[in-house]
Amino acid sequence: MLKTPDMLLLFCLVGAANALYKQWIPDTNYENKTNWDKGAVPCGNDIVQFSAQRQVSVFVETTHAVQEMRMPVDGEFILNSGAGFYVLAGQEPGCGQGVTTKFKDSDSLQWFNPALWQAAATVDDLQHGNFLFSVHEESVPCQYDEVVFKALSSFRVDTSSSQSSIPVKSVSVQGKKFDSKSEFSQYLSSRSGRLQFHGSSAVTVGNPGCGDPSGCECGNSVNHQRICSSVTCASMNCKMPLLPIGHCCEVCGAIITIHYAPGFNLQSYRQRIHHLFLVQPKYKSIQLGMSKVVKSQRLMGIIPFSPSPEIQVAILDGEKGKKSEALASEIVKDARSHGSNLGITGAEFQASTGSSSNQSGGNAGMVVGIVFGVFIMITLIVIVVVLIRRGIRNGDIGELGGPLDHGFENPMFDKPNMLSDIPGLSGTETNNSISMTQTGVYFVNPVFDENETDFNA
Repeated sequence: MLKTPDMLLLFCLVGAANALYKQWIPDTNYENKTNWDKGAVPCGNDIVQFSAQRQVSVFVETTHAVQEMRMPVDGEFILNSGAGFYVLAGQEPGCGQGVTTKFKDSDSLQWFNPALWQAAATVDDLQHGNFLFSVHEESVPCQYDEVVFKALSSFRVDTSSSQSSIPVKSVSVQGKKFDSKSEFSQYLSSRSGRLQFHGSSAVTVGNPGCGDPSGCECGNSVNHQRICSSVTCASMNCKMPLLPIGHCCEVCGAIITIHYAPGFNLQSYRQRIHHLFLVQPKYKSIQLGMSKVVKSQRLMGIIPFSPSPEIQVAILDGEKGKKSEALASEIVKDARSHGSNLGITGAEFQASTGSSSNQSGGNAGMVVGIVFGVFIMITLIVIVVVLIRRGIRNGDIGELGGPLDHGFENPMFDKPNMLSDIPGLSGTETNNSISMTQTGVYFVNPVFDENETDFNA
C-alpha cells in the first residue's frame, strides 16, 4: 500500500458531491530508470532494445545518445520539445564499456490493480503528494471519479474486466481532459490510444458526477474478485482482525458504521472529522477511509430484508488497533452528541481489540427489526384468536376444548321424522327388521327389497 512519509493524514471520501482524482502511477517514460532491466537509463555506449513482439508507447523528455537501438514491430516515441536520439562517434566518458539494456514489458499492468493508483481530493493535492487512503475497491477509479494520467508521460494499461465498459467521469491524457464520449472514443481509436489502452473493456467518459450530498456507491463491487486477485494480504497480529466492506484483506483497527437521515452531507462530515481529530499529533499514523456502502438489514438479527445505505469509516493504524479504537470511540461520541445537527441518527464501532460500542437510541436497523418482530407477533396472535372464535361460533366444544365432530349425516337414522315414511321402520313393524334363517340371524335392510336380488338364502 502506498504511503507518503510526511503525510499528516490519509483520508478518502468516496461518493462526495465532488469526485476524487485517481492518478495512474506507472509510466512508459524513457527517463524512468525503473522501466529498464538494468535499473538505469541507457547511456551512449549501450545498446537499447525494445521487445520486437510487444507494443509500447514511450515518452522521451530529453535528448539521449545511444550506440544502437532495436525497435519493436509496433510502437511509438512521443518526443517532448527538443527531445531525440543520436549516435556517438566514439565512447561516452563515464558510461562504461556498454551493455544491452532492455525496456521492461508493460503489458501486465492492470487497470484493476489498486496498488497502481493514487487518490487525491484535488489536482493540486496530486502534484504535492497529498494522497488519500481508501479500501481496495475504491482505490481503483470509481464511476464518479476523474482519471489522470500524468502530463509529459506515456503509459500502457490493460483494461480487461468482466464488463464491456469502465465508466468514469473524465480522463486526462498528456494534459488534455476528455469528458465527451465521442471525443474520447476518437482518441482511443488513434495510434497512441490503441498503444496506451488495451484489453477487453473500453474506458468510457461522460458519467455524471454524484448528485447525492450523502454520497454515492463507488460501483466497483462487481469487479471485487478481479481487484483482490492482485492484492497480497499480510498476516494480522491483532486480537480480532476486521474486514471492511470493499477491502480485500483483514485489518487491525476499527470500523465505524454511521446511520444518517436526509440532512446528512458526507463532504461536510469529512471536513469535521479532519479538523476535530485527524490533525491531532497522536493520530498522525492513522489511515482513515470513508465511503457509502449498502448493507443487508436483518430482521431480529437473522432474517435478511431490504438493503440499507450506511456510511462506513474504516480506521487503520497498524499497531494492533489501539489508536484506532481510541479514535473510533471519540468519533462515535461526537456523532451521538451532535448527530441531530449533522443529520446522523446513530453511530457504532467495532475494534480489532475486541471492543465495540452499542448504539443507544439511534440504530435504525435494530429499530426496524424490533418493529417488524412486534408486528409479526401481533399478527400471529390476532390470527389465532380469530380462528378460535370461529371454532366456537360454528359448533360445540368437544372434550379437548375444540368443536365437537358429528361426522356425516345418515339420512335414515339421524332424522327420526323420515323413518315414518318407510313401511316397517317405525311403530310395531320394527320387529320385522330382524329375521332368523337356517344360516343364522341377520338384520333386514329396510331400503333393500330382497325379492329383487338374484341370490336367495
